[in-house]
Amino acid sequence: MDGGCGDLRSTIKKWNVIYPVYLNSKKTVAEGRRIAAAKACPDPTCIEIADCCSHLKIPHAVELDKAYPRDFFQVGRVRVQLKKDDGSPVNPAIKTTMCTIPVIHSFSSSSRTLVIGFSMAPLSCSPSV
Repeated sequence: MDGGCGDLRSTIKKWNVIYPVYLNSKKTVAEGRRIAAAKACPDPTCIEIADCCSHLKIPHAVELDKAYPRDFFQVGRVRVQLKKDDGSPVNPAIKTTMCTIPVIHSFSSSSRTLVIGFSMAPLSCSPSV
């Protein structure tokens, strides 16, 4: 009894995988980073990558129970659908995984900056007169 999810799971298995290690500026190329350290961001999470995919309107699925094969302490990955069943790209601007990673990085680093900027602002409960 798989509850009707068997077809969805088999479809998702064909999607491309993005591990957060691919974008981590604290990792070396030997440890799994796939883009330049200057373009990478420190300690990205699967949720941040999924938010970026949502913003780019790329179908994605977060798998928090999976681990990076080279380092089992790095848990979580994101599967992204870059091509439809007929082979045409979902987003014409993004055709391969290596095109996806820099775009996700740029959105992730800018959103992280905004979050950090807002969280460090002092809170004032009284109105200024």
